[in-house]
Amino acid sequence: MLIEEYFDFLASDDIRVKGTRVGIESILYEYIYRQRSPEEILKHFSTLTLDQIYATILYYLTNKEAVDKYITDWLEWSHQQRKAQELNPHPASIRLQKIKMERQKNGTKISH
Repeated sequence: MLIEEYFDFLASDDIRVKGTRVGIESILYEYIYRQRSPEEILKHFSTLTLDQIYATILYYLTNKEAVDKYITDWLEWSHQQRKAQELNPHPASIRLQKIKMERQKNGTKISH
């Protein structure tokens, strides 16, 4: 089996593990930035097999320059999305933040 057969190339900025909704960026973030082993990554992605995780890492290692750009673009897009959410929070988030502030003001303990 060719390594590319493990993936669905939906767009230049959207590569998924075949048969799943998991993007390669999710696996590679765990591997590169959190320095998790394939076995540790597997614990976080119950829909994947160890074979798929190793294939993703191999794809990264054999296409490092292109995948580094892919991940850099994804990280930048993620950062922009978080910034946009902070500037324009969802009404439910505003309500929850207001409730939290009121409880803190009244000394009510907030349970998680």
